[in-house]
Amino acid sequence: MIEDIELETLINDVYEYYGFDFGSYSRASLKRRVNRVYQLDGFNHFHEFLSKVRYDPEYYRHMVDEITVNVTEMFRDPAVYAVIRNQILPQLAPKPFIRLWHAGCSTGEEVYSMAILLKEAGLLHKSLIYATDINEKVLETAKKGIFPLRMMKEYSENYRDSGGKEDFSSYYTANYGSAKFDAELGQKMVFSQHNLVSDTSFNEFDFILCRNVLIYFDNDLQKRAINLFDESLSVLGFLALGTKETIKYSISLNKYKQLDREKIWRKVK
Repeated sequence: MIEDIELETLINDVYEYYGFDFGSYSRASLKRRVNRVYQLDGFNHFHEFLSKVRYDPEYYRHMVDEITVNVTEMFRDPAVYAVIRNQILPQLAPKPFIRLWHAGCSTGEEVYSMAILLKEAGLLHKSLIYATDINEKVLETAKKGIFPLRMMKEYSENYRDSGGKEDFSSYYTANYGSAKFDAELGQKMVFSQHNLVSDTSFNEFDFILCRNVLIYFDNDLQKRAINLFDESLSVLGFLALGTKETIKYSISLNKYKQLDREKIWRKVK
């Protein structure tokens, strides 16, 4: 197990050697994740681990990938997707073109969930989903649109709980333990690397989703990310966060109106 002072050394060295700033990540979460990598990769002494990170760029990238990987699933928190289905998409429908941003998209399950909702609402043809993550490895997985077949029963239940009426299996082809989702869904997605810590706004969006990413950040970094979303969101656009996340302490609340009890806000000015 690494000590707090060792974690600070790692944070400083990563910033000095690679320019990547872990300094604003929640220390408890970061320490837990670094310890996991440290143990999985069989290190016994911190100085060996630190040396490997400093002088082996490939190992450094592996460490960042392991630390930043997020758990996700299709139609996670179905009540949120019900609100998107019944309240948000009907209000976006009149637009000639709809831009969405999934920030911290991980392996892409929620991106494909959104594409399915757009298709069912008859809006996929005039939508574009920008899906970003800091982790290159998960983006490669997301681009393929292939997920474990064993998860489809749970995902199908989530889909139905969100108000889905179609046969969920019609959206993918089962093959050798995998479910490959239809190419039509993937054609409306653009995957790219983006760092919420250091990168800037890159477009104006009608709907931004960043679910269960901010919980890993400290308060200052949460504020920075929320301000980035605010800069990137069009007036009357929507912002969806994770169930334990809020914009309350980050931005002027008179600019936003909360929908229902879900963590979704509409930018009103």
